Order: sequence, then C-alpha cells, then structure tokens
Amino acid sequence: MLEVTKLQIRNTKKSDYRSVEEITRKAFWNLHVPGCDEHYLAYKLRNHKDYIPELDYVAVKDGKIIGNIMYSHSYLQDGNYKLATLTFGPACVSPEFQRKGIGSELITHSIKVAEKSRYNAIVIFGNPSNYCKFGFVGSKSVNIATPEGRYPCALLVKELKKGVLDNHKWSFFESTAYELNHDGFEEYEATFEKMEKKYQYTQEIFSILSKAYNDD
Repeated sequence: MLEVTKLQIRNTKKSDYRSVEEITRKAFWNLHVPGCDEHYLAYKLRNHKDYIPELDYVAVKDGKIIGNIMYSHSYLQDGNYKLATLTFGPACVSPEFQRKGIGSELITHSIKVAEKSRYNAIVIFGNPSNYCKFGFVGSKSVNIATPEGRYPCALLVKELKKGVLDNHKWSFFESTAYELNHDGFEEYEATFEKMEKKYQYTQEIFSILSKAYNDD
C-alpha cells in the first residue's frame, strides 16, 4: 500500500493543467456514464469567474501528478440573506493509485485550508458513503434544499464555522460552471488517446443516487 506520507500536495500550476485533465479523464471514464466529460469541466472551470485557484491542489508522487481537487464559489440563500460557500469537484485520483488514501489526503488538506478562509461551509453533490467520513451530512439535516425546494440524497454539506447554518431555510446555488456547455467538446476530446465507452455497474449506482431525494 502506498504510504500517503510520501505524497506532496501543492497548488496546481499552469504547467500541470494537461496532466490533471488526463488523470481526470481516466479516473471518471465510464464511471457515471459511458465515457465522461469531467476533464472538460476541469478545463473550462479554470477560466470561469467562480474558479478558486488557491484551492486547486495536486497530489504528486515521484514527480508525477496522481490526483487533483478543484474548488469553486457557490452560495446559500434564505430570502435576502446570502452566505458564501465552497463546492469542490472534479476531485480525482489516477486509477492505478485509487483506494490508497490519496483522495482522502487531498480532501482533508483542502478542508483544513478552507477552514481558515472566509467561507462558511462546503456544499457538494456526491455519494454519501464517500464523504460522510469527512464530516459531511445530508442537506436536509441542515435545512438546505435545491432552488426547487427538494432535498437530493447526494446533496451534502460540511459546516466550516459551527452553527452558521442554524435557524435558516436555505437554497443552494452552485456555480454556473457546472452547467457545462459542450460546444467544442468533441474537438477537445479528439486531443486525447482513444478509450472504449462501455457500461459498468457504477453507472447504475450513479443513476439511482442522482434520482433519490429525502423529500417528505
């Protein structure tokens, strides 16, 4: 097992961008759908106003980038009251280094940095089994819904400032960067090595979770 203590976690440099996109593509390929577009999201997010470069980290081992986590601005709103929050994603580890604690190191490191920032919470869409161990809870338990008033099972929240979410009825608004425009995607995709698109069971898990709600 790879010892995570041998990892270097540092801020992402411009010279890292292509390597990050390549490992993002390999990490997400066929995971949620046949193929993937998370690498295109990483590519586009860096030029979006909500991108936070100081919270963009890579994990490096033996001079090779093997993981990445990116953050963007998001917010919660209750009437006229608005609260600045963070959202991370894409977050990935190169397939040959997965299940060795590297993703956990990236998440833990970035959360520690975020806790010292002006932001109040981290709000993400993700599999609860992957993120509850980092202190994330279901959005309904802290009264955070989508703008449509629903409580997706995959909507998860971690307070960075204790009690900041109390006594409100929140709506969550993620960055418009996640409304990914695929114009130009095929041309971009053609610059990568060809990989086979196929079905695997993780796509069914993703489909189930993405359609599951905690609504009463």
